[in-house]
Amino acid sequence: MGWLFYTDRRVKTYANEKAEITRLCTFETDTRRTTLVNASKVGSTWYAAAKVESLDGTSLEDRTYMTDQDGSFTFGAVFLTRMDDGCWGYKDMEESAGPCESRAPLSILNLLSELKDPDCYAHAWRQRSRDWAAIPDYAEGDKIKLVAPSAMAASARSSQRPITSAGGKDGDATALRKPAALYASQRRLLRDRSLSVAKLLRGVRCWRSFLRGRGADSEGNPLVSFQNTQNICMFLLRQELCGSQNEEN
Repeated sequence: MGWLFYTDRRVKTYANEKAEITRLCTFETDTRRTTLVNASKVGSTWYAAAKVESLDGTSLEDRTYMTDQDGSFTFGAVFLTRMDDGCWGYKDMEESAGPCESRAPLSILNLLSELKDPDCYAHAWRQRSRDWAAIPDYAEGDKIKLVAPSAMAASARSSQRPITSAGGKDGDATALRKPAALYASQRRLLRDRSLSVAKLLRGVRCWRSFLRGRGADSEGNPLVSFQNTQNICMFLLRQELCGSQNEEN
């Protein structure tokens, strides 16, 4: 089905959302009753396990799920949620539809009943969720090792070399260090550029002093204004810096 939004804006908090998910997973007919077993929110998506029981004593028959020992079965449901102009909305799907959102926690997956068809959409959805749950949680500062070298790491080998990891094996690198030769070339470049700019500035100051001493015209205006001199100096400085960058490239 599509999206359904509550224009009365009664759903505002996490507790309101969970209460609404519980209500949506709880309904009853003359022969069956469905109740929420557990629900968990991951991001903006709710994952729920709902249990279906028989009320008239007859055995439950379903083409997707196998019944448990008590004659009931539990299925998984996914509720996409979002806010639109202050109104909470949801879109619900059963796991047999094969939802794209497949980050259900193990606490939900372990409650679900066995499936009859191992090739159904629900089985693929559960496997994707288990694969996601198997990814470890990394904290800031953790060091990882790639199973295979990446393209970025391969391109960096020409200018960088690995250092020995904490395990003591050369090749199991956990960080990269630039070679000393690269630092030396960068220092030389910065030193040469600093000397070149310093020489330029000394020359500009001398040249500006010379222009200021040229005197004035018949009306008393200086032959070269201070603003024009400053513009010329900045132009020469930019030319020098551009030339240094071209030499670096």
